[in-house]
Amino acid sequence: MDSRSAALDRAHHHAKVWLDSLDSRPVPPSVDTDEMARRLGELPDGPTPAAEVMDLLAAACEPGLVAIPSGRFFGMVVGGSLPASIGADWLTSAWDQNVGLRSVTPAGAAVEEVSGRWLVDLLGLPTGSAVGFVTGATMANFTCLAAARDTVLRRAGYDVRAGLAGGPPVRVLVGAERHPSVDLPLRFLGLGDPVVVPVDERGCIRADALAVALEASEGPTIVALQAGNIHSGDFDPFAECISAAHARDAWVHVDGAFGLWAAVSPRWADALRGIAEADSWATDAHKTLNVPYDCGLAIVRDVDALASSMAMHGDYLIQAGGDPQERTPELSRRGRGFATWAALRSLGREGVVALVERLASHARAFADGARAIPGCEVLNDVVFTQVCLTFGDDDRTGRVVDALLAEGTTWMSGSRWHDRAIVRISVSNWSTTEDDVGRSLEALQRAAAQA
Repeated sequence: MDSRSAALDRAHHHAKVWLDSLDSRPVPPSVDTDEMARRLGELPDGPTPAAEVMDLLAAACEPGLVAIPSGRFFGMVVGGSLPASIGADWLTSAWDQNVGLRSVTPAGAAVEEVSGRWLVDLLGLPTGSAVGFVTGATMANFTCLAAARDTVLRRAGYDVRAGLAGGPPVRVLVGAERHPSVDLPLRFLGLGDPVVVPVDERGCIRADALAVALEASEGPTIVALQAGNIHSGDFDPFAECISAAHARDAWVHVDGAFGLWAAVSPRWADALRGIAEADSWATDAHKTLNVPYDCGLAIVRDVDALASSMAMHGDYLIQAGGDPQERTPELSRRGRGFATWAALRSLGREGVVALVERLASHARAFADGARAIPGCEVLNDVVFTQVCLTFGDDDRTGRVVDALLAEGTTWMSGSRWHDRAIVRISVSNWSTTEDDVGRSLEALQRAAAQA
């Protein structure tokens, strides 16, 4: 057997062992990062056979792996990986396509174009919107906000290619509970800190406060709204906010890292009313769609606006127009569309809707079960996939989190919301079952009894 086949066979073996262990293994790791570094050893002088490297890597890393793909990991808004998307991701690595140019890698370009059309249709966004496949939600926000920055400056008669120093200031209005993956791209883009607008008790931006902020000054303006508050899971009032922003010629961007997927189901039609009137949307296929990591989605209504901000040119590039590199900040990157296409094709339209609705149903089951635990209070109306719990004072809530992670049955994260320590449950994994919810609630009850 040649070296490549042997390495792939061993990798396949170890991947199956890992995936088969998820139902029974503890969710937290059993060693810390320093111990992991020790286990990985020093660089040898000579070569090591590829198959042996696979065995060494698996043996060294196994104790330091978190069972994130488990149906009992609720620590962050990260999904698992659907079987079809795992297989497609393996093929992506084997095919090794650099998806930047239509004429060079037609398979990679086509699968992103087709997947992009499917996604825009499923999410109810404007037909013909451009879809860029980036690393994650942060870079999706960056990509959309870059198009927003350049467009509002161009409307003001200024070309960003001359540099920001000579142009008019760009105001960016955000809700007080926006995710930091909005603020970081603003720094990357030279726009600095945003103007913070008050939110209501659900963490949603107040439309009346936004209207006041929009009236406060003239000039290029971007409004960043949110689909899916990281704690409450709730949605900004899109119709009112977008109407007010567009009346002031502002660009409206929606950070929908996980919550934008609610748009696939009529169950959230009222909550998302008006969202399709925005100018750009960011989401992450790894979260609610359960595609492997490295698959953010930047969606922009104006194809030319996105291309104007992202496209690069070089004499050596065989450009055909409409290339994937016109929709992302990267020229060299892996073919993220393959796994996305596979996930969508395996589920079909009805399967995507069922997946999203099932995640939300599990979240409601968590809230219902948690209310039966003595001393536990559910702090949010569970409108999507997020549940926030408290166990009285901050110290006891922290002890519940510590006891829960020490036992290992499930992973729920500690956080702070409304200046209180909380246990936050994020339901994002396709493989979570009713049994996983029940086992996790039992573990939560045991932790509460110990705290």
